[in-house]
Amino acid sequence: MGKRTCLSEPWSSELARAAALIRAGELVAFPTETVYGLGANALDPAAIEKIYAAKGRPPESPLIVHVDSIEMARSLVREWPENAEKLAQRFWPGPLTLVLPKRPQVPDRVTAGLDTVGVRMPDHRIALALIKEAGLPLAAPSANPFRGLSPTTAEHVRRAMGDRVAMILDGGPTTIGIESTVLSLAGPDAVLLRPGMVTESQIEEVIGPVRVLQGAREGAHPSPGLHRKHYSPQTPLMLVDGGQLPATGRGILIHMPKDPREYAAVLYQRLHQADLEGWDWIALEHPPAGDEWAAIRDRLERAAAR
Repeated sequence: MGKRTCLSEPWSSELARAAALIRAGELVAFPTETVYGLGANALDPAAIEKIYAAKGRPPESPLIVHVDSIEMARSLVREWPENAEKLAQRFWPGPLTLVLPKRPQVPDRVTAGLDTVGVRMPDHRIALALIKEAGLPLAAPSANPFRGLSPTTAEHVRRAMGDRVAMILDGGPTTIGIESTVLSLAGPDAVLLRPGMVTESQIEEVIGPVRVLQGAREGAHPSPGLHRKHYSPQTPLMLVDGGQLPATGRGILIHMPKDPREYAAVLYQRLHQADLEGWDWIALEHPPAGDEWAAIRDRLERAAAR
């Protein structure tokens, strides 16, 4: 389980430096298959505080902890039910976060004070190599200011967070392009907290029925990404039907791929680019219905919220 692809010699020295910074309590931005993460030692409360300060992240939004093996994940949680093992065997490394009861060594700040922690094994050789080199699990939300567009290239991180991180590992563009699916296994039911490109139906093929989180909640959120407005470009974003565009201002209608995976892979990249072009508004057509589009609909509806 897990990818152990050897990296070239220049990468070995870069990873050694990044891992040393992580162990020293600093922040390192690194690529995953979903988006670039803002990484810190998940077991160091002071390092976790740096993440929240750098992002301007509110305390009710928990962090996901990235691991390089099932064994590391199990070391962070009190329970590892059969369904967790089935899903990890099927989808890890990959864009699925499992929420489970945490062990005491996981700081409360990581989990927004909740008794559960989200863990995932990223499907990216640089991310896995960094975790292995550091010898530590990494707390890593997206490497951007809170509510902003998630970064899918190192340049996105540099523009938004370059002065707030000790180092950026440039692994090129991400491949999946939007954040992971988050599934809670902490109670009697499996609950889909945040949709992603591992879909509800794919999960149900492995473990049976899944309940979907409905509505907002007060206090600590059970998953990242649940604020009403999130993932937003600086330019106002609107969702339209049939090309019905505003009559005022200068804007752009972004044409997107018809395949949901291709769409997700380029979504943030195209929004970042449009943000740099000085438009008054950005428009996208409402994405289609269907399970495979749920994550894209979620991101766009939050990004377009006023």
